[in-house]
Amino acid sequence: MSDKLVRRIHPALRDDIGDLITQRPVPTRHLDQVDPFLFLNHHGPQTYPPHNRGLPFGPHPHRGFETVTFILEGMLMHKDSAGYESIIRAGGVQWMTAGSGLIHAEISPPEFLQAGGPLEILQLWVNLPPHLKMTKPAYTGLQQDEIPALALDGGRVTMHLTAGEYEGTRGPVQSLTGVFMSTIAFQPGGRLRVRALAERNVFLYVVRGALQVGVAEDRVSAFHLVELGHEGDELEMTALEDAVVLFGHAEPIGAPVVSHGPFVMNSRAEIEQAIRDYQAGRFGVPM
Repeated sequence: MSDKLVRRIHPALRDDIGDLITQRPVPTRHLDQVDPFLFLNHHGPQTYPPHNRGLPFGPHPHRGFETVTFILEGMLMHKDSAGYESIIRAGGVQWMTAGSGLIHAEISPPEFLQAGGPLEILQLWVNLPPHLKMTKPAYTGLQQDEIPALALDGGRVTMHLTAGEYEGTRGPVQSLTGVFMSTIAFQPGGRLRVRALAERNVFLYVVRGALQVGVAEDRVSAFHLVELGHEGDELEMTALEDAVVLFGHAEPIGAPVVSHGPFVMNSRAEIEQAIRDYQAGRFGVPM
């Protein structure tokens, strides 16, 4: 047994999208990815006034990866060219497999546009290995009450388990690649030690509060991502105050990554084919 070591702590960089407050801890010039985790946007927290314009993510294409979206506050409407549609509220999660390609929109529903309110959303891009790049698109929308909430450390830690297994409980999403994904809420002093991490890359982003991470007890505050070494098979986290983290882990893919906007493939030729297919209408009819 050995602990994973903290290599570096990366601050999220501010990159607003219109009036949507946005911070991005990966990719940056110091960190390309945490294979297979490619990209994270942290939108908010902010409060929208009544009669607002809502989220700016109208119809756009994707191919070659998955998007996992956590609605921490507010609500989000999803529509796509494969026919999936939902409104997910605070505490819920959307897991979309773009695969061979689709067009989707992530916008605010009419009631949010009219009434406004708090909004905070995390969107994570998860890569697919070469043999799954062209898999059939799929979508799962989960409300908060559909996601197991595991009480740990005497109730001082609550793990909201989206995908994977923890202490005999399985998350509702069956990942194509065995990804473990959760959000974890800590009370001050709450402690969590995660095992069975050998040969897996860990994705750890602090959304709120502050933690001590690893054997050196590095302090990590909100809007920071922890880059951990690949070696080791355990990780310990202790909350210094009320905290929320995005926590996942997966086997690295190790394949070339070539991206162009909303497409993530393994070669430039595949990117060019994705563009041709989209322009030819092979991703379906825009909503």
